[in-house]
Amino acid sequence: MANHKSSEKRIRNAKTKRTQNRYQGRTVRNAVKKLRSTEELVEVQKDLPKVISQIDKLAKKSVIHKNKAANLKSKLMKKANKAKAAV
Repeated sequence: MANHKSSEKRIRNAKTKRTQNRYQGRTVRNAVKKLRSTEELVEVQKDLPKVISQIDKLAKKSVIHKNKAANLKSKLMKKANKAKAAV
């Protein structure tokens, strides 16, 4: 157990941040899954900017690695472009 006030505070802060990061990460993962499962071009085009923005925010806060964010965005853009070309 912690012996100093500052270490006790760091434990509290870490718990709070971990909870927030897990919530935000889960929200983005659900948004990505929803976007991947969507077949309609209109829905994909409408939701894509929002999801990409959320991914960028997580990468900026170091919740996810910047390369993972780039990979996610790249795959989503490929799907969107493929859907657009199919129409």
